[in-house]
Amino acid sequence: MKFTKILFLFLVITSCGVDKTDVDTIITNANVYTVDANFSNAEAFAIKDGKFVAVGKAADIKNKYKAKALIDVAGQTVLPGFIDAHCHFYGLGLNQLQVNLRDTKSYDDVISKVVEFQKKKPSKFIIGRGWDQNDWEVKTYPTKAELDKLFPNIPVALTRIDGHAMICNQAALDLAKITENTIAEGGEILKENGKLTGVLIDNPMELVEAVFPEPTKQQQIDALLEAQKICTDLGLTTVSDAGLDKHVIELIDSLQQAGTLDMRIYAMISNREANLDYYLNKGKIKTDRLNVQSVKVYADGALGSRGAALKQDYSDQHDHFGALVIGVEAYKDLAKRIEKAGYQMNTHAIGDSANRFVLQTYAKTLESESNRRWRVEHAQVITDNDFEYFKNENIIPSIQPTHATSDMYWAEDRLGKDRIKGAYAYKTLLEKSGRVALGTDFPVERVSPFLTFYAAVSRQDTNQYPKGGFNKENGLTREETLKGMTIWAAYSNFEDTEKGSIEVGKYADFIILGDNIMTIDQKEIPNIKVKETYINGVAQ
Repeated sequence: MKFTKILFLFLVITSCGVDKTDVDTIITNANVYTVDANFSNAEAFAIKDGKFVAVGKAADIKNKYKAKALIDVAGQTVLPGFIDAHCHFYGLGLNQLQVNLRDTKSYDDVISKVVEFQKKKPSKFIIGRGWDQNDWEVKTYPTKAELDKLFPNIPVALTRIDGHAMICNQAALDLAKITENTIAEGGEILKENGKLTGVLIDNPMELVEAVFPEPTKQQQIDALLEAQKICTDLGLTTVSDAGLDKHVIELIDSLQQAGTLDMRIYAMISNREANLDYYLNKGKIKTDRLNVQSVKVYADGALGSRGAALKQDYSDQHDHFGALVIGVEAYKDLAKRIEKAGYQMNTHAIGDSANRFVLQTYAKTLESESNRRWRVEHAQVITDNDFEYFKNENIIPSIQPTHATSDMYWAEDRLGKDRIKGAYAYKTLLEKSGRVALGTDFPVERVSPFLTFYAAVSRQDTNQYPKGGFNKENGLTREETLKGMTIWAAYSNFEDTEKGSIEVGKYADFIILGDNIMTIDQKEIPNIKVKETYINGVAQ
């Protein structure tokens, strides 16, 4: 007994004299949602060399470590940095150089914004994006007549908000060499009485995009840095850019290596032959901030522009089924090529016909494989028993909750009362797959992860419409949503061992919030502010 007391005193005395371990930063007095396997909470963590080295109780952390920076966050909520599993980061930056047509209420409103933009920033080629005829009183596609009158010699190309339709004036059509006789494959060139209306849907848009003036290198750099500022201000620390070309990926890498661009980027290469030839032969590219090991492919168009490929015709346009934008055999061959290279295939699939085709192709191509994590981007309309394909461990649904709350005003018109039940069915997808990767698809939707979170749990717009939520049975819980925006998104990028949770050994990517997103009144979620965003333990 006496020996035990002496030993205890010795341990107390010697422990007091033990030197504390040096770290760079300690965050303490925090409400930390670690998003580890147990979804546990912590009070503090220590960071060294850009990684978490300890997570736990504040007293334990402070007793063991001493830091150059001890930050008391006064009980505020701390989360892993948000990961946007599907967005267009570079596109967001470029959009800052174009006419912003979001929230326009009529085609006249669109025209006014174009005229105003041209007065302030005269251009030899006017490019814009963001209009949505579903938001107008007259919900039909516009025509080029007014644009031809106002801009007879300056090309104008204005892309719909979802990126799957475009209105062009005659000058732009002439430059792209589009005539009444141009054949449209994988899309449409709309005409009235045999004459071009100026509206292009899906693949024909590429003919116009091919003659867009190339942004200068400085404009590209400015676009990336502007996008970074927008994203980090909202708590994003990793973005999955759904479709980039080689020259942009190489620019991103150079800026990251130079320490100019801090954002971590999961870059899906665009399905272009030059990209495929280079990257599939080169193999995966992985640095601490850049990850290139996937291909973004389009199976069909969008529901809003009636380009989504459906099994049965559109409820509001009979005998119209939408269309695949890629040939059946070409897609199957591409899947085999991607699989052989060890890359991930990430396919945009909106309509139920497109989803079935993609899911069947994935299942067949990967039948002898494991842990391939091929993604169905959007997985927007699923019917019959096709949800069962998501039980396959090789297949992940990558979904964007704000699409449901943006589309709910008109989606049932397109699909009817039966098919709408299998649309935007996020809970069903989670139940089948076991995880869902959540994103925004910005700039199609707004950048804010808080709108993503709110839409996922409420299934309402910011005016709390509709009462009770749109098909509320397919809403997610707050815990499921946070996982989808962190650890599950990281998993979909093959990055769950290095990020997506606040755990020892992972990158110190985290955010400090002004309110507790897990307990705040649901309607206040969109208003939460990010107090600070950290990447690699460094405040942005």
